[in-house]
Amino acid sequence: MPDFISSPGLFVKEQKPRPVGGMRGAIYNMTAGAWNLGPGPKQRQEEELGRRISRQLQGSYNTAVLSLKGGIGKTSTTVGVGLTLAEYRGDAPCAIDANPDSGDLVERALGEGIYQQSSPRTITDLLRNIESVDSLTALSRYMHHAGRLHLIAGEQDPEVSDSLTAEEYLRIRKLISAYYSVALTDCGTGVTHNAMSGILQSADNLVIAAGYAVSGAKRARSTLQWLASHGYEDLARNAIVVITDKDEVSSRVDKDAIAEHLAGICRELIAVPHDRGVADGDLVTLDVLRPDTRRAYKEIAAAIVDGYR
Repeated sequence: MPDFISSPGLFVKEQKPRPVGGMRGAIYNMTAGAWNLGPGPKQRQEEELGRRISRQLQGSYNTAVLSLKGGIGKTSTTVGVGLTLAEYRGDAPCAIDANPDSGDLVERALGEGIYQQSSPRTITDLLRNIESVDSLTALSRYMHHAGRLHLIAGEQDPEVSDSLTAEEYLRIRKLISAYYSVALTDCGTGVTHNAMSGILQSADNLVIAAGYAVSGAKRARSTLQWLASHGYEDLARNAIVVITDKDEVSSRVDKDAIAEHLAGICRELIAVPHDRGVADGDLVTLDVLRPDTRRAYKEIAAAIVDGYR
């Protein structure tokens, strides 16, 4: 017969998880826990998303976030998903601004005022001194921090912002892989600028940003078709298409038709609802976002980590 020492679990009843919010949470609180109906379906789904996002990884992985058009939520998605990864994962994620057109990834994560007050450390500075970076402490001198999300700023000088080459990006990626298990790379618009071949070569999966417009859906489809015909079939097949309702399109736009147009050519399609916290093009913080927007970023983060095999 099992005894208490060898099998203590046999003598203790399994306790249901505590419900949070809703009628189940209210009953639990009113009865001081005497009636515990357990979590409802929505809470269980949220907890499952958290488990998927926080999955332990062996090695370092990189997700490229790209689009063929600016202003449709590419950078806000990178920040929102990066902050979500930082919230749920035990290891801090890293986000790299590889936009050749003076990207604003760090401004969206920190706020322009805070970024302007900080020392102007960019990806160019890191490349210039990369041989001397031999520890996370040394690397942190070239990074910015939005909570647990660590960021490498893009070059702001327009004369040199487009000079990042594929080889230089791969050097950055190799360095980051020594210290971070998850990295996001915020790319420029298009797939043919100088660094893009290095980004695609080192990417484990892709997020394709699109908008609720016929032109946006066509561009996203064109991006996936270009990737598939240029040696990146696996990336295209396993891509996550994110449709952001950034401009709160009119009722004349058939959102279901646009989603259907894209759904069959990617691994997953996720919609981000209209949210002033994203649409204004300013600081992105999870606290001010609508619950549906935060849920969408969780779904994207979970889909990204699911793709790391």
